[in-house]
Order: sequence, then structure tokens, then C-alpha cells
Amino acid sequence: MSDITQLTSAISSNSPAISIINGRVIDPANKIEQQLDVHMQHGKIVALGTAPDGFSAQQVIDAHQQVVCPGLIDLRFRLRDLSYAKRGSITTETRAAVAGGVTTICCPPDTDPIIDNAAMVKLIRLKAETEGVAKVYTLSALTQQLQGEKLSEMRELKDAGCVGTTNALRPVKSTLVMRRALEYAASHDITVLIQAVDPWLSDGCAHEGAVSTRLGLAGIPVSAETIAIARDLQLIELTGAKAHFCQLSSAKAVQLIQQAQEDGLSVTADVTAHHLHLTEMDIGYFDSNCHVIPPLRTQRDQDALRQGLKSGVISNIVSDHQPQGSDAKLAPFAETKPGISGVETLLPLALKMIELQGMSLNDVIERLTCQPASTLNLPEGTLSIGAGADICIFDPQAYWVVDRDKFLSQGKNTPFHSWELKGKVNYTIKSGEVVFATETL
Repeated sequence: MSDITQLTSAISSNSPAISIINGRVIDPANKIEQQLDVHMQHGKIVALGTAPDGFSAQQVIDAHQQVVCPGLIDLRFRLRDLSYAKRGSITTETRAAVAGGVTTICCPPDTDPIIDNAAMVKLIRLKAETEGVAKVYTLSALTQQLQGEKLSEMRELKDAGCVGTTNALRPVKSTLVMRRALEYAASHDITVLIQAVDPWLSDGCAHEGAVSTRLGLAGIPVSAETIAIARDLQLIELTGAKAHFCQLSSAKAVQLIQQAQEDGLSVTADVTAHHLHLTEMDIGYFDSNCHVIPPLRTQRDQDALRQGLKSGVISNIVSDHQPQGSDAKLAPFAETKPGISGVETLLPLALKMIELQGMSLNDVIERLTCQPASTLNLPEGTLSIGAGADICIFDPQAYWVVDRDKFLSQGKNTPFHSWELKGKVNYTIKSGEVVFATETL
């Protein structure tokens, strides 16, 4: 690669501009991993290496011994109550996102109100532009009101700005309705995101096994996931739809997705950061912070998820960020609300795959940037010249202790409280603007 890569257009010397110097640039989309300076102006990346003629930086960030990579993309980030700020408003939760190095989030449609009409899409876009500091993409409801009966106007919702469609956590019980939905999506080149769960086997709160039996908790068997995946893979083959399976939790699920990919189906998958680090054993004595859907499963399942991530069968790591109020986790385990406030720990938990699974830093960053972008055909996830200047700068060697009370998210519900993690975000830049910086820098 040349030491100068830049836009050919002239750059005004008095325009706002930022230079990041001395950093280790990692851009998997362009196969770049070397020390380079990054220059940006007008919200775009204008050069890697030597600054263009006429460029004058108004701010210089010294990224010595730090990694400079594209802003992270989180395909599973919930902004549930958009009508009021109870469980996480766009303002607070996008601030939490950029504190974790995430510049782009995708919001599933199970918000309040549900995203099944163009007006709701436009409302979220307006609120994100006026109140948020991260980019917010929306996923449309696959069926009206997520009831699994009548198809939503997917094409209209795509035209309004939705980047994919999903029925979120609510299963489509009817095989015929699911077939029609996949056919509709395929005809308009819409990616369907699938949370695979059999509704008749999923009436529980923990993995069906020794731990749930000992604690007297209703269990959710692995077959609740695999039966649903097997059905939908058959329909994907029938319809030719492009699908992405969300939050795999079991070894058998990984096997099914791997076989489908080998058979040539257009399917991808993701895994949550917490499923890579927690198992059913972490429930302990009813720790409600470990109440998640899909449930935490066995050590063998976790090993398979990690291996699937390393091999590329699983292409994305997500936070499944679900901020909950303090009272949501105080009831008996089965009655608590599932979910983890996960965006602020997403990056360091992903980085642990380097030492635990032997993944390279480049591969981990790829699973958080260009791979999620490719899944939904987003323009983000790259440091290409002319691309939007969405950048995460982090110290890969910095240790820090998770303190939920210091979370910027309204949700303090995390099972990782007091964990010592490695990898700390120091700067986050969105569209050429510094939207997060640590107080010490």
C-alpha cells in the first residue's frame, strides 16, 4: 500500500479537520494492519498516511500504542420504550454505545410502539438525529404488530429506511406465514433476521439441564432452538431468501448453520458476547443478571460457539443490549425480565477471544465492523477513503474493572460487575466528530 492514500478533490485549509497520528490502524475490510495516520474532514476520511495538500488539522489525536479501527457495529441493540425514558432513551443509550466504541446500532422492531409502519421509522430517525450520538438503523417487523399472522409492508418499510426485517423474539408459529414472509423478503432483496425458537418448547427461563433441575427452574431445551432453525433453513432453501440467525446458543445450532453454509444457502449468524463467556453454571443461586433469552447453556455449547466464531461460521458478535430498571431484576429468577446491559462491555469481552480462542486482533475487529456491515449491506465498518469517519480508538493492553454504577446506560443489569477486562476505549468518532473521550486524555 502507498504511504499516501487520499481524496483527489481539493481540501480547503480552513475546514474543520482531525488527524489521528501514531496509531496502529486495523481495517479488515481493506486488509490494512499497520501504523498509519488517519485524516478526516467534513465527516469523511480523506487520507491514510500523509495528509493531503492544503489539509490543516484543527485537532490532533495521538494514538501511540493504541488501535485505530472502524467504529463498531452492533446488530442487536434495543431501544424499547421510545415513547418515554424509562428503560433507556436514545440519548442515554447511544451515549453508552459510543462509550463502548460502537458508532452504529441496529434496533429490533419490538419497541414501544412497534416498528411496523413508515411513520415509526421516521420518528426513530428524527429522534436519533436530534437526541442521539450514534447512528441508529431500524429493523422492520416481519409481521404486523409482531403477531405472526399478517405480513408487514416490508417494501414500504425498506423504502422508509429499514435495513432488514425480523419478528424479534416473537416466533412465527405458522410455517405458511413464514414461507410467505421469506418469499416477500426475497423478492425485494431484504435480509430476514431470525431469532430461532420453537414456541411450544420455550416456556422456561434457563437451559434445560442439571442446573435448572437443581434450582427448580423451568427449562428451555436445545431443541427449542434447533427445531426452529431446521424448519427455517428448509424454507430458506425453498424461497431463496437471505437470512441471518440471531444469537446462536448451542453446539447443534452451530452445526446446522455450518451445514447450511456448506450447502450454499445464503445464511449468516451472530452470537452475543455474554454467551461466549457465561454458562448455565453462572446462574449460581438464582443470579437474575444471568437471566437471558436464549438461555446460557453448557460448557460444551460455549466451546462450540467460540469455535464457530473463530472459523467464521458465526460472523458477528453482538451485545444484545437490553437496559433494565433496577426493579426488573429483583423478583424471583423466573419472574425477572431477561436481558443484559451489554454495549459498554462488548469490545473487551470480544477481545478476550484472542487469548481464549487464539483469534487474531484483526479477526475480532472484523466480527465487530465489516462483517456486521456486510450482513445488512451497510456503508459503515470501513476506513476507506471517502467513507464516513466513524472510528474507534482503544488501548488493547489497558485493564479496567467493570463498575455498573459508572455505566452511561440507564441499565445497570450486568453479570460482569467487578470483572477485570482488557481493552479500553479512549476515543470514539462518529461522522468526523469526537463523541466520546476518556477524561484522562
